[in-house]
Amino acid sequence: MVGIIMGSQSDLPIMEQAANFLKSLDIPYELTVVSAHRTPERMFDYAKTAKERGLKVIVAGAGGAAHLPGMVASCTTLPVIGVPILSSNSIDGWDSVLSILQMPGGIPVATVALNGALNAGILAAKILGSADEKVAENLQKYQDSLKDKVLGTVDDIKAQHPNHFDL
Repeated sequence: MVGIIMGSQSDLPIMEQAANFLKSLDIPYELTVVSAHRTPERMFDYAKTAKERGLKVIVAGAGGAAHLPGMVASCTTLPVIGVPILSSNSIDGWDSVLSILQMPGGIPVATVALNGALNAGILAAKILGSADEKVAENLQKYQDSLKDKVLGTVDDIKAQHPNHFDL
């Protein structure tokens, strides 16, 4: 199971991208708000009990001074994937990107792109898929669908411009 947490409700539209991807692969997840700054006790409890609740990976998203992913990573041995979120009080997202990316040695957080919750969901599935063949098979189907979409676009362009196509 994957834990998906965010610093505030305003992060939900972004973080739902991870949830929706996991749902599409039938991967169970939990989704909740855990603020590092406003509810630190809840954050500590969430991280410290994650493994015993059956979580295998945590996806943590936050904006601004985005301490949630790193603080959660400091309290658990589970892999944590950080999602920097562009917030209304953000400095073009750099504050959240750097808060998650620049972790001290010994407390790693895998960091995806700004608002990259979809990729965080995919990465969480890949982590699970390394030990679960069904998840790995579903991931392969997803990757094949991406390939098919690109090749379909190539065919469309080739049909529209038959004399100007190299491959």
